[in-house]
Amino acid sequence: MNKIIIVTGASRGIGREIAKTLAREGNIVIANYNKSEQLAIELKEELQKENIKIDIFKADVSNRKEAKILVEFVLNKYKRIDVLINNAGIAQSKLFTDFTDEDWNKIINTNLYSAFCMTQEVLPNMIHNKSGNIINISSVHGIVGASCETVYAISKAGMDAMTKSLAKELGPSNIRVNSIAPGLIDTDMNKNLTENDLKILKEEIPLGKVGKVTDIAKCVKWLVEDEFTTGQIISLNGGWTII
Repeated sequence: MNKIIIVTGASRGIGREIAKTLAREGNIVIANYNKSEQLAIELKEELQKENIKIDIFKADVSNRKEAKILVEFVLNKYKRIDVLINNAGIAQSKLFTDFTDEDWNKIINTNLYSAFCMTQEVLPNMIHNKSGNIINISSVHGIVGASCETVYAISKAGMDAMTKSLAKELGPSNIRVNSIAPGLIDTDMNKNLTENDLKILKEEIPLGKVGKVTDIAKCVKWLVEDEFTTGQIISLNGGWTII
Protein backbone atom coordinates (compact mmCIF):
# COMPACT_ATOMS: atom_id res chain seq x y z
CA MET A 1 0.00 0.00 0.00
CA ASN A 2 1.30 3.44 -0.92
CA LYS A 3 2.21 5.48 2.13
CA ILE A 4 1.21 9.10 2.74
CA ILE A 5 4.45 10.87 3.62
CA ILE A 6 5.20 14.45 4.68
CA VAL A 7 8.78 15.66 4.19
CA THR A 8 9.60 19.05 5.69
CA GLY A 9 12.33 21.21 4.18
CA ALA A 10 12.06 19.26 0.94
CA SER A 11 13.01 21.86 -1.66
CA ARG A 12 16.77 21.34 -1.46
CA GLY A 13 19.57 19.10 -0.23
CA ILE A 14 18.79 16.02 1.82
CA GLY A 15 15.06 16.72 1.99
CA ARG A 16 14.77 17.03 -1.77
CA GLU A 17 16.51 13.70 -2.34
CA ILE A 18 14.34 12.02 0.29
CA ALA A 19 11.18 13.33 -1.38
CA LYS A 20 12.30 12.14 -4.83
CA THR A 21 13.38 8.72 -3.61
CA LEU A 22 10.13 8.03 -1.76
CA ALA A 23 7.94 9.36 -4.58
CA ARG A 24 9.75 7.14 -7.07
CA GLU A 25 8.87 4.17 -4.84
CA GLY A 26 5.18 4.88 -5.43
CA ASN A 27 4.46 6.71 -2.20
CA ILE A 28 2.32 9.83 -2.00
CA VAL A 29 4.74 12.55 -0.93
CA ILE A 30 3.90 16.01 0.34
CA ALA A 31 7.06 18.08 -0.06
CA ASN A 32 7.04 21.03 2.30
CA TYR A 33 9.04 24.19 1.64
CA ASN A 34 9.11 27.68 3.10
CA LYS A 35 11.14 30.20 1.09
CA SER A 36 12.47 28.19 -1.86
CA GLU A 37 9.31 28.16 -3.98
CA GLN A 38 11.09 27.95 -7.34
CA LEU A 39 13.13 24.96 -6.22
CA ALA A 40 9.95 23.25 -5.02
CA ILE A 41 8.26 23.88 -8.36
CA GLU A 42 11.31 22.48 -10.16
CA LEU A 43 11.16 19.38 -7.96
CA LYS A 44 7.53 18.82 -8.91
CA GLU A 45 8.25 19.38 -12.60
CA GLU A 46 11.24 17.01 -12.51
CA LEU A 47 9.08 14.21 -11.17
CA GLN A 48 6.20 15.03 -13.54
CA LYS A 49 8.56 14.27 -16.42
CA GLU A 50 8.79 10.75 -14.95
CA ASN A 51 4.99 10.58 -14.64
CA ILE A 52 5.32 10.80 -10.86
CA LYS A 53 3.02 13.06 -8.88
CA ILE A 54 4.09 14.96 -5.80
CA ASP A 55 2.38 17.66 -3.75
CA ILE A 56 4.35 20.76 -2.80
CA PHE A 57 3.11 22.86 0.11
CA LYS A 58 4.43 26.17 1.42
CA ALA A 59 4.52 26.43 5.21
CA ASP A 60 6.86 27.69 7.87
CA VAL A 61 6.68 24.58 10.03
CA SER A 62 8.26 26.42 12.97
CA ASN A 63 4.99 28.36 13.10
CA ARG A 64 2.29 26.36 14.88
CA LYS A 65 -0.54 27.77 12.77
CA GLU A 66 1.18 26.98 9.48
CA ALA A 67 2.21 23.50 10.64
CA LYS A 68 -1.41 22.82 11.53
CA ILE A 69 -2.61 24.04 8.12
CA LEU A 70 -0.14 21.72 6.37
CA VAL A 71 -1.32 18.70 8.34
CA GLU A 72 -4.98 19.60 7.81
CA PHE A 73 -4.33 19.85 4.05
CA VAL A 74 -2.89 16.33 4.00
CA LEU A 75 -5.66 14.83 6.14
CA ASN A 76 -8.41 16.52 4.10
CA LYS A 77 -6.93 15.22 0.85
CA TYR A 78 -5.64 11.78 1.85
CA LYS A 79 -7.45 11.02 5.15
CA ARG A 80 -4.33 9.74 6.91
CA ILE A 81 -0.62 10.34 7.50
CA ASP A 82 1.66 7.31 7.57
CA VAL A 83 5.10 8.90 7.79
CA LEU A 84 6.46 12.25 8.98
CA ILE A 85 10.03 13.17 8.11
CA ASN A 86 11.26 16.15 10.12
CA ASN A 87 14.06 17.48 7.96
CA ALA A 88 13.69 21.28 8.01
CA GLY A 89 16.84 22.82 9.41
CA ILE A 90 19.43 25.58 9.27
CA ALA A 91 22.99 25.95 10.58
CA GLN A 92 25.10 28.88 11.69
CA SER A 93 28.79 28.98 12.53
CA LYS A 94 30.29 31.47 14.99
CA LEU A 95 31.90 31.61 18.40
CA PHE A 96 29.56 30.69 21.23
CA THR A 97 30.03 34.12 22.80
CA ASP A 98 28.90 35.77 19.56
CA PHE A 99 25.55 33.97 19.31
CA THR A 100 22.63 36.30 19.94
CA ASP A 101 19.18 35.59 21.31
CA GLU A 102 17.90 36.08 17.76
CA ASP A 103 20.33 33.44 16.48
CA TRP A 104 19.24 31.03 19.21
CA ASN A 105 15.53 31.53 18.53
CA LYS A 106 15.92 31.14 14.77
CA ILE A 107 17.97 27.93 14.94
CA ILE A 108 16.05 26.28 17.77
CA ASN A 109 12.69 27.18 16.22
CA THR A 110 13.64 26.02 12.72
CA ASN A 111 15.41 22.81 13.74
CA LEU A 112 13.72 21.67 16.94
CA TYR A 113 10.44 23.47 17.52
CA SER A 114 9.34 22.66 13.96
CA ALA A 115 9.80 18.94 14.70
CA PHE A 116 7.90 19.38 17.97
CA CYS A 117 5.02 21.16 16.21
CA MET A 118 4.76 18.79 13.26
CA THR A 119 4.98 15.70 15.43
CA GLN A 120 2.25 16.95 17.75
CA GLU A 121 0.01 17.78 14.80
CA VAL A 122 0.30 14.38 13.08
CA LEU A 123 0.09 12.23 16.20
CA PRO A 124 -3.70 12.29 16.78
CA ASN A 125 -4.22 10.66 13.37
CA MET A 126 -1.40 8.16 13.86
CA ILE A 127 -2.58 7.21 17.36
CA HIS A 128 -6.14 6.80 16.08
CA ASN A 129 -4.89 4.50 13.32
CA LYS A 130 -2.53 2.62 15.68
CA SER A 131 0.15 3.06 13.05
CA GLY A 132 2.81 5.63 12.27
CA ASN A 133 6.43 6.34 11.52
CA ILE A 134 8.38 9.47 12.45
CA ILE A 135 11.89 9.99 11.11
CA ASN A 136 13.96 12.91 12.39
CA ILE A 137 16.97 14.13 10.44
CA SER A 138 19.42 15.19 13.13
CA SER A 139 23.22 15.39 12.87
CA VAL A 140 26.46 13.85 14.04
CA HIS A 141 27.00 17.17 15.84
CA GLY A 142 24.05 16.38 18.08
CA ILE A 143 25.99 13.33 19.26
CA VAL A 144 29.55 14.64 19.61
CA GLY A 145 29.09 18.41 19.67
CA ALA A 146 30.57 20.94 17.27
CA SER A 147 32.98 23.79 17.91
CA CYS A 148 31.48 27.10 16.69
CA GLU A 149 28.14 25.40 15.96
CA THR A 150 26.95 25.00 19.53
CA VAL A 151 23.35 26.11 19.01
CA TYR A 152 22.96 23.88 15.96
CA ALA A 153 24.38 20.95 17.96
CA ILE A 154 21.96 21.69 20.82
CA SER A 155 19.00 21.65 18.43
CA LYS A 156 20.01 18.30 16.96
CA ALA A 157 20.74 16.74 20.35
CA GLY A 158 17.23 17.83 21.31
CA MET A 159 15.82 16.01 18.29
CA ASP A 160 17.63 12.84 19.33
CA ALA A 161 16.32 13.10 22.90
CA MET A 162 12.81 13.58 21.53
CA THR A 163 13.30 10.55 19.30
CA LYS A 164 14.23 8.22 22.14
CA SER A 165 11.56 9.55 24.50
CA LEU A 166 8.75 9.33 21.94
CA ALA A 167 9.81 5.86 20.84
CA LYS A 168 9.11 4.70 24.41
CA GLU A 169 5.90 6.69 24.72
CA LEU A 170 4.42 5.79 21.34
CA GLY A 171 5.55 2.19 20.97
CA PRO A 172 2.29 0.84 22.47
CA SER A 173 0.43 2.72 19.72
CA ASN A 174 2.56 0.97 17.05
CA ILE A 175 4.29 4.24 16.15
CA ARG A 176 8.01 4.06 15.48
CA VAL A 177 10.35 7.02 15.97
CA ASN A 178 13.97 7.14 14.78
CA SER A 179 16.68 9.67 14.00
CA ILE A 180 19.20 9.68 11.20
CA ALA A 181 22.35 11.60 12.16
CA PRO A 182 24.32 12.43 9.01
CA GLY A 183 28.00 13.23 9.09
CA LEU A 184 29.66 15.33 6.41
CA ILE A 185 27.30 15.33 3.41
CA ASP A 186 27.72 17.11 0.09
CA THR A 187 24.99 19.76 0.40
CA ASP A 188 24.69 23.54 0.14
CA MET A 189 25.07 23.69 3.93
CA ASN A 190 28.72 22.66 3.51
CA LYS A 191 29.55 24.72 0.42
CA ASN A 192 31.51 27.18 2.56
CA LEU A 193 34.18 24.55 3.24
CA THR A 194 37.44 25.06 1.33
CA GLU A 195 39.27 22.31 -0.49
CA ASN A 196 41.78 22.21 2.36
CA ASP A 197 38.96 21.97 4.92
CA LEU A 198 37.51 19.02 3.04
CA LYS A 199 40.92 17.35 2.77
CA ILE A 200 41.44 17.58 6.54
CA LEU A 201 37.94 16.30 7.28
CA LYS A 202 38.24 13.38 4.88
CA GLU A 203 41.43 12.32 6.66
CA GLU A 204 39.39 12.01 9.87
CA ILE A 205 36.76 9.79 8.21
CA PRO A 206 37.73 6.09 7.97
CA LEU A 207 36.07 5.72 4.57
CA GLY A 208 37.93 8.83 3.42
CA LYS A 209 35.06 10.47 1.62
CA VAL A 210 32.11 12.82 1.93
CA GLY A 211 28.62 11.34 2.01
CA LYS A 212 25.94 11.96 -0.62
CA VAL A 213 22.32 12.93 -0.19
CA THR A 214 21.42 9.58 -1.75
CA ASP A 215 23.08 7.84 1.21
CA ILE A 216 20.63 9.51 3.57
CA ALA A 217 17.64 8.94 1.29
CA LYS A 218 18.39 5.21 1.09
CA CYS A 219 18.38 4.96 4.88
CA VAL A 220 15.09 6.84 5.05
CA LYS A 221 13.62 4.45 2.48
CA TRP A 222 14.66 1.50 4.66
CA LEU A 223 13.13 3.05 7.79
CA VAL A 224 9.90 3.70 5.90
CA GLU A 225 9.71 0.02 4.93
CA ASP A 226 10.99 -1.43 8.22
CA GLU A 227 8.58 -2.47 10.96
CA PHE A 228 10.75 -3.28 13.99
CA THR A 229 13.26 -0.44 14.45
CA THR A 230 12.48 2.35 16.90
CA GLY A 231 14.26 4.71 19.27
CA GLN A 232 17.51 4.56 17.30
CA ILE A 233 19.98 7.29 16.35
CA ILE A 234 21.47 5.99 13.11
CA SER A 235 24.86 7.57 12.39
CA LEU A 236 25.61 7.78 8.68
CA ASN A 237 29.06 9.33 8.66
CA GLY A 238 31.58 7.00 7.02
CA GLY A 239 32.87 5.92 10.42
CA TRP A 240 33.68 9.50 11.46
CA THR A 241 32.36 8.84 14.96
CA ILE A 242 32.90 5.22 15.89
CA ILE A 243 31.94 4.80 19.54
